[in-house]
Amino acid sequence: MMMMMMMMMMMMMMMMMAVVVVVVVVVVVVVVVVVIMVVVTTTMTTTATTLTAAMLTAMTTEMTTTMMKNTTTTTMMMVMMMIVMMIMMMVVVMVMMVMMIMMMVMMIMMMVVMMVMMMMTMMLTTTTTMYVKKYQL
Repeated sequence: MMMMMMMMMMMMMMMMMAVVVVVVVVVVVVVVVVVIMVVVTTTMTTTATTLTAAMLTAMTTEMTTTMMKNTTTTTMMMVMMMIVMMIMMMVVVMVMMVMMIMMMVMMIMMMVVMMVMMMMTMMLTTTTTMYVKKYQL
């Protein structure tokens, strides 16, 4: 009887430990991924903004100088500006998409963790009920 109780306790402890380990691993992975994504997004945005600022200044100066000479260069500059803006928008959209994907992954992870918890609780309850039925405690 006592041996059975001890065995049950050991099993439960092992189960709990496994659940804790799984949860910790999932949390660590999610945190690392989120940190990496944040760093990447921040670096991308900063570099893009600095680049655009430099381009804008250079283009404005060139425009003012070349306005008097000819209009073809100005049109070229305009086209370049448009291209740069398009690239910027693309980068922003990509960042947004990445963020959305990260959110989805987080949700899925949370769902998985919840499911595991539910399964563990069900198993524990079933084992305890079986034990009680067996020995009519």
